[in-house]
Amino acid sequence: MIKKEIQCGPNGRVVLMDSIAAISKEDEGAIVVSASHGGKAAGEVAGRVPLGVVFFNDAGVGKNNAGIFALTMLEEKGIAAGTVSHVSARIGDPFDMWENGIISHLNHKALSKGFKIGERIQDAIVRLVSE
Repeated sequence: MIKKEIQCGPNGRVVLMDSIAAISKEDEGAIVVSASHGGKAAGEVAGRVPLGVVFFNDAGVGKNNAGIFALTMLEEKGIAAGTVSHVSARIGDPFDMWENGIISHLNHKALSKGFKIGERIQDAIVRLVSE
C-alpha cells in the first residue's frame, strides 16, 4: 500500500494514499488525497478519522451518484471532501491524482474552505496549506 506525506505547511500536511484503507489515527487533521473511489465504503472508512480534507476519485460518478456518495456522508460528520474527475486522473494512483487531478465534485464543507470545481487539486491544496 502507498502512503506518503508529500507536503507540510502552516495550515496542514498533505498525505497521498492509494487506498483510503491506509488511513490511521496519525492522519487526524491531515489533507488526504486518496485514489480510492468516493463511494459509500470509502466514506465509512474516511469518517473514522477526523480529517482536515479528503479527496477521492469520482470513478465516473456511477448510478445514483454511487462514486461520490462519500461526500454527503462526510459532510454530515463535518469533514470537507471532494473528488477529482476519473477522466483527469487514474483511480488507484495517488501520484497521478496529485499531478493531474481536476476537482469534479465538492461537499459544502470543502466549498467553504475555498476549493473550486474545475481547478487542479494540487494547486488548490498547495494554496490551502500555504496561506
